[in-house]
Amino acid sequence: MEFTRRKFLTTAVLGGAGAVLSVSSLASTLNLSSKVKKLPGINPTYTKLDKILGEPVLKRELFTSPVIIETLELIRYKDNFLCRVRSTGGVEGFSFGQNEQMKSLYPIFVTRMQEFFIGKDARDLESLLDEVCVYKSNYKLQGIAIWVPLATIEFAILDMLGRMVNKPIGALIGTVQTNKISVYQANSERYISPELTIEHLQRELAKTHAKAIKFKLGGRMNHPETPVGRSEKLIPLVRKTFGDKMFICADANGSYDVKEAIRIGKIMEEYKYDFFEEPIPFDWYEETKQVADAVNIPIAGGEQEPSMHNFRWLLANDALQIVQADMFYFGGMIRSMKVARMANARGKLHIPHVSGIGYIYMMHFISTIPNAGPYHEYKSFNLDFPFECKTSSLIPEDGVVTVPTGPGLGIDIDPDYIRKHLVVKA
Repeated sequence: MEFTRRKFLTTAVLGGAGAVLSVSSLASTLNLSSKVKKLPGINPTYTKLDKILGEPVLKRELFTSPVIIETLELIRYKDNFLCRVRSTGGVEGFSFGQNEQMKSLYPIFVTRMQEFFIGKDARDLESLLDEVCVYKSNYKLQGIAIWVPLATIEFAILDMLGRMVNKPIGALIGTVQTNKISVYQANSERYISPELTIEHLQRELAKTHAKAIKFKLGGRMNHPETPVGRSEKLIPLVRKTFGDKMFICADANGSYDVKEAIRIGKIMEEYKYDFFEEPIPFDWYEETKQVADAVNIPIAGGEQEPSMHNFRWLLANDALQIVQADMFYFGGMIRSMKVARMANARGKLHIPHVSGIGYIYMMHFISTIPNAGPYHEYKSFNLDFPFECKTSSLIPEDGVVTVPTGPGLGIDIDPDYIRKHLVVKA
């Protein structure tokens, strides 16, 4: 029997005679089998990853007494945002906001998250990150809208906790492996000629002396590339210009469909590129795997990924060889650490994407994970306000940056500058 919308409405209403379409008759009408199907066996890879996701990240044992959060505030001076948290014992922590996003998202911080943390024990931070997602149905905002404000809060609390026990943030969430991070020089320009791209890469490398580079391909999220044919010309030109020893990767930001991504990937493969980032739109999961299966070059992705469960699928199904969770966009260091642990269990690298001032948090994070990539993102870095970092210049020297080893973030902001900020209200 052909099922149509008209028949569905007719059957359901039945001329106002009071008839009710039961669940069983609806199932029958929709041709659903009444037999219960046997569930497939549990994939052992998922079982392994789920066990990893259940393991704690924050070293709660470092804190023998409750650390009650007395105040938590978002403060603003012009377009610069800071988060300030204070315990009942008077210890403060600060974090830098992702200013570009926070200009739009500060109401979510103030009206849907801030009050949740007041009076809570900061030692429970890991569980609080889950609970606040249910509070006021915040999970409905999943994505940058929820994760950027939450990451800003998490970073401040970690800074406070680190200062309490005189340890850097990395030591609170893992075992510090190194305090030296090699960087790749990233160029974010599109829509310029291959020759000008080369010129700009050379100019930027002259400052950092990095041994690795990354540049943009395509037109971004399926938009046409201009100049036409730029990618085909640029890929071999970069390798020819910088030589066989340079670590080279390229980021398409979802520019291609599967067929074109494979074609471009094959060119990159020919010129021995080290990874191909986001060849197709980031939420095309099965298609990402198709590209990964078709080219002999590592596929990287995850900077836009908001879901832990989706990272689980991408890793379990070998759709990515390199994961790139952005600590701001993904909700902080603790959530990112869970992704890094899953990746490590699958023999894959974590090379975080960096947005805005997230570079500082990336350094601490990378210092703690065993599966860090050989090079990590550096675009440019400028804290245009007074601060002191006693243990690092925070900028690359011969392509290597030193991770701060002071307590918490390892950075002290000038108190006079902090006083210029006003508390953000709803």
